[in-house]
Amino acid sequence: MSDDQTTAENKAYFNSLAAKYDARFGPTLDKLLNEIRNRTDFIGADWVREGEEDGRKVRLLDYACGTGLVSRALAPLTTQCVGVDISEEMVNVYNSRAEMQGLSKDEMFAVNANLLDPAAPSPSALSSPLFFDFDVAAVGLGAHHFADPAFCATQLVQRLKPGGVLVFIDFLTHEPAVAAGEEMAKGLNTVMHHGFSEEQVRAFFEAAGAGKGFALQVMGRGMMFHGHGAGPEGSERLVFVARGEKA
Repeated sequence: MSDDQTTAENKAYFNSLAAKYDARFGPTLDKLLNEIRNRTDFIGADWVREGEEDGRKVRLLDYACGTGLVSRALAPLTTQCVGVDISEEMVNVYNSRAEMQGLSKDEMFAVNANLLDPAAPSPSALSSPLFFDFDVAAVGLGAHHFADPAFCATQLVQRLKPGGVLVFIDFLTHEPAVAAGEEMAKGLNTVMHHGFSEEQVRAFFEAAGAGKGFALQVMGRGMMFHGHGAGPEGSERLVFVARGEKA
């Protein structure tokens, strides 16, 4: 599948899923949110701490943000979360949730854009200074949908400030699922990789210039997933969080 086809498949599928995504995957998303929050020390960014009054900014780039799982998990430790997604409908849900929480654009917002087109690696929608010099750039359960996760790592590192932290959250290598029904087949068409090994992720980070302090942790004993390429009854998968610093 070409990069253009991959983008089109992902955009169409996640546009169709956006309105029901949080309701369908709620328990798993809640568990992931807690697992991420339990690993903020492991991620190791220079987070904002409760009671700080010096006006220091800590900014998160949440790529392939979906409805905002990573942003919601890390918002208490940042001053601004900026989501980016190729799905307009996911962006709409992300922004609606932020608005319902009473958050201003200075605190949390998302835009519809694509950083992973090799033919247009610097999209005009992300050209302003607002989309650079992040303290953390993260992808939560998105990399297995990308044709070239290594290119994603490189693109995100370019948006980090020196010493900023790159974060990937995704599945460890697993067996491919078998489609059962039309909707699941559409979902499987968006899956480009059946998870990743630690060695693969380390190589992505090092090639991108974020190999300093690389580390990977597995979250818990496994999580039950429905969707994301899982089977009709769901599949228990190991989820990892990996981090590395921009030199």
